[in-house]
Amino acid sequence: MHHDTALINMLAIGLGFAFVLGVLANKLRLSPLVGYLVAGVIVGPFTPGFVADQALANQLAEIGVMLLMFGVGLHFSLKDLMAVKAIAIPGAVGQILVATLLGWGVASVMGWPVLHGVIFGFSLATASTVVLLRAMEERRLLETTRGKIAVGWLIVEDLACVLALVMMPVIADVFGPDASGKAPSIAGVLASIGWTFVQLGLFVAVMLLVGRRVIPWVLEKVAGTGSRELFTLCVLAIALGVAFGAAALFGVSFALGAFFAGMMLNESELSHKAAHDSLPLRDAFAVLFFVSVGMLFNPMILVEHPWQVLATVAIIMFGKSAAAFFIVRAFGHSKSTALTISASLAQIGEFAFIVAGLGVALEILPETGQSLVLAGALVSIMLNPLVFGLLDRWQAKHPIATQVAQEPEIPPGPSLELQDHAIVIGYGRVGSHLAQVLRERGVPVLVIDDNREHVERAHAAGIPGIRGSAAADRVLAEAHPERAKIAVLAIPQPLESGEALAKLRAINPDLTLLARAHSDAEVKHLLEHGADGTVMAERELAHSLAEMVMATPPYRALRHGPGY
Repeated sequence: MHHDTALINMLAIGLGFAFVLGVLANKLRLSPLVGYLVAGVIVGPFTPGFVADQALANQLAEIGVMLLMFGVGLHFSLKDLMAVKAIAIPGAVGQILVATLLGWGVASVMGWPVLHGVIFGFSLATASTVVLLRAMEERRLLETTRGKIAVGWLIVEDLACVLALVMMPVIADVFGPDASGKAPSIAGVLASIGWTFVQLGLFVAVMLLVGRRVIPWVLEKVAGTGSRELFTLCVLAIALGVAFGAAALFGVSFALGAFFAGMMLNESELSHKAAHDSLPLRDAFAVLFFVSVGMLFNPMILVEHPWQVLATVAIIMFGKSAAAFFIVRAFGHSKSTALTISASLAQIGEFAFIVAGLGVALEILPETGQSLVLAGALVSIMLNPLVFGLLDRWQAKHPIATQVAQEPEIPPGPSLELQDHAIVIGYGRVGSHLAQVLRERGVPVLVIDDNREHVERAHAAGIPGIRGSAAADRVLAEAHPERAKIAVLAIPQPLESGEALAKLRAINPDLTLLARAHSDAEVKHLLEHGADGTVMAERELAHSLAEMVMATPPYRALRHGPGY
């Protein structure tokens, strides 16, 4: 019996190639996004061999866009933006205008219409959140003024793209190929824009009046059932349901609806749990999104339009970065800060693909423009680590200028200068209790956690804390494992724990290393990577419960029997 397996083929082969090439990119110290995009090129129609179903890939990509935008909304921080609004808002707007004008200039030379050039230029204006945050985390810059400016700048760019997603259909209706041949009147343009904003306003009003109350309430009720499965399902149903409702009832894009769903959940006390539980599915569909984007890329663009590709890369890596540099300097910040912001923005990513894809769908950007955007993204993401490497060398040669720009983490917290201390990696439910018990017994403790709120809680408790991944060399260096006596990995991620264990063992061979595990396979993995001992939570819980059972009157006499 014949079965239609297009979906299975797409998932199995697309994700398989994405995994292999993502691992390879990571080994080469490139962003895994490069691997995902190349995987899409391999399974796309422009290369020989297996060709995935393009229509199906586009639908999966649409889900990926919704979940990506949901994640953006879930982590959207108006507080972070307001902290650096004086430079982030005018800076980002100015840089977007420069990139748009440069893109329009290149498009004009190629003979494209003005509208096509503007859409092309705008798609080159926004940096990738994934690439920027990874570079910042590796250099311990997220909590510095430079890092906050870069993140705030990125938030403004994201908001500009959200607004563009709302306005592009209106612009296409008025100025696109399906518009009437007559020159649009000012009244007609204003009416179209006005109606769009009325629909948007109604949607926002419903979300603020109803969604802000109903969504967190539903989430809390489902969390009260204690079912992780139902909680994860609830989060995804809210994300996709609000996105669908926004499009069906208010004419708002799926992406914008998902963004607002994330914002509403962001206000809930359960937002971190929602982000954690929905992350695996978000990541999987995000990978499919990048694979589907790669399928649209025709490698022949590199041969047929080489100078256009070079011009696109130049706009991304030099044009808008130079604009950012001069804007930051004009606001009185140091050269080191300006160079850091410029390096951070010298690439494009997710929103560039979304804007370019919508432009092609609305016929206000040619397919060649989308291929140029994809080529620019691939090259800029691949070269961005090299740009940061050059920045690191410059800062090493100019220590005085760099020292002026080295701002302390906010909040600074207790001193990290400890001796004979215990390093507790992870300050969640397990790590926080462990750190408290150790401190009560006189053991000096230092905490490492990649969650800002966890580090702030540690600081509030008087415990020195470092924000970042324990697998990052710079983070471990700040914890001074060479002066420590013991390190306890209380995080539930065995892969990160294994990497951290190997690095800690290399730094201090005499360090006692303990780790948390949840299965025999994890125990074996952690021991192989240098752990002196492991604690399997479920096994220890079973032993504790057994001890309590044996302490009850019916079984107390058996406690001293065989095995005791």
